Amino acid sequence: MTSGHWVFGYGSLMWRPGFDYIERVPARLHGVHRAFCISSVHHRGTPARPGLVLGLAPGGSVRGAAYGVAPAHWREVLAYLREREQPTETYVERQIAIRLADGRKVTAVSYLSDRRHPQWVGRLPLEEQARRISGAVGLSGPNIDYLRDLTEHLRAEGVGDHEMECLLAQVEALDGRASAASDDPQTSAFFDI
Repeated sequence: MTSGHWVFGYGSLMWRPGFDYIERVPARLHGVHRAFCISSVHHRGTPARPGLVLGLAPGGSVRGAAYGVAPAHWREVLAYLREREQPTETYVERQIAIRLADGRKVTAVSYLSDRRHPQWVGRLPLEEQARRISGAVGLSGPNIDYLRDLTEHLRAEGVGDHEMECLLAQVEALDGRASAASDDPQTSAFFDI
């Protein structure tokens, strides 16, 4: 394994790391895949109207971004990540083995889904994911913005994720119906908006 300090991101850390790094490299983690499998009552929802955020569910592999961090900044980066990624302790911090796109193998810090946590919802049908994401808003903004950021970033990186694209289309369709219903007082009572 290549030595040094590394962070692996598979969600918003890919496009908004929020810390200084010296190298960013596409990377892959085997044995898990990206999924909206965690109920969000903080960043993308509230306890009254939870949204969903990404986690890693068993099976497959996930492509993300690995960040090399200078030793002088490591403690600061780690403290920042712990505050950012663990507000409700739905993620556990782990050292994981990843493969960088250039072939190097490194050990990186990442935040993995805690499947014992009450916010873990596991594998939901796509329609249920769309329903939960549609209209949910938390401290970091609308849940759909998180999904849009993800799909746009994956496209820009050349990563095809058909499931995330289908989910976005379903959420946009639901949001469009909710918006149209809120404009029509006769139908607004029939939608959960």
